[in-house]
Amino acid sequence: MPRFAANLTMLWTEHPLLERLDRAAAAGFGAVEILFPYGEDAPALKWALDRNDLELVLINLPAGNFAAGERGLANDPARVAEFRDGVVRALDLATTLGAPRLNCLSGITLPDIPIETQLAVAAENLAHAAEQAQAAGVRVGVEPLNPIDAPGFLLPTTAAALDLLDRAAHPNLDLQYDVYHAQRVEGNLVASVERHLDRIGHVQIADSPDRHQPGTGEINFPFVLDALDRLGYSGWVSLEYKPRGGTDASLAWLREWGFWP
Repeated sequence: MPRFAANLTMLWTEHPLLERLDRAAAAGFGAVEILFPYGEDAPALKWALDRNDLELVLINLPAGNFAAGERGLANDPARVAEFRDGVVRALDLATTLGAPRLNCLSGITLPDIPIETQLAVAAENLAHAAEQAQAAGVRVGVEPLNPIDAPGFLLPTTAAALDLLDRAAHPNLDLQYDVYHAQRVEGNLVASVERHLDRIGHVQIADSPDRHQPGTGEINFPFVLDALDRLGYSGWVSLEYKPRGGTDASLAWLREWGFWP
C-alpha cells in the first residue's frame, strides 16, 4: 500500500502551520511535506513534528519570489551565488528538521539568454546542490511543472527533467514525479511511471484538471496507485492538492478506495 504524506502548504491552510501538524497527525498521517518553511520558527516546528510523531519528508530549495511568479532560479547565470546560498539555507533547515529530501524548481525560462546556456547553468547548479546535499545525507529531486500552470517553465515535461538530470550526471539526483503536472501535459501515467520508476524518488498527487483531491477529476487513481504498488515504488506519495469541501472531508477517498485503514 502506498505511504501517504500530507502537503501542509496546501492542506488545512485555514490554520497556522503548527496547528496543521496537529491536524495531519489527528487525521492519521505519519509524514508531511512543507514546501517553503523558511520564514518559520525552526525549533518550534521541530518540536511540533516530534510532539506529533511526524516525519518531515521534503522541503523545497528557495525558489525566488514565488508570489511574483518566480519558480526557481537554477537556470539564471546572474543568480548562481543566490542559488548556492539557497542550498546552504535549505540544508541547514533540512538538517534541523530532519528532512531527507530537497526539491529543486529549475526556473522560468529567461527570454534574453539562450536556452542551451540556461540548461548548462541549471545542470551545474544541480550537480553542486546534489554534492552538497549528499555530504549532509540529503537527496535532491527535480520536478517538472506543466506549462498551463507555470508558463515558460524550463522543465515542462518528464522527458525534459530527465534530460537535465542526465546533463547534471550526479548520483544524488532523482525525479520528483507529480501526477497532476504529468497528466496535464502527457497522460499515460502508468506507462510513464513504469518506464522511469528507477529514477523516481518522490511522488505527489492531485486530480486533473482543477488540482483538487482524487476523485474530482479525470485521473483513475486506484489504477495509478495500485500500479505504484505493483511496480515496487517504496517512496512517499504526497497529497499536494487544493481540497474541495475542506481538507478533512477531502480525505474520504483514502478509505473509500481501501488505501487507509
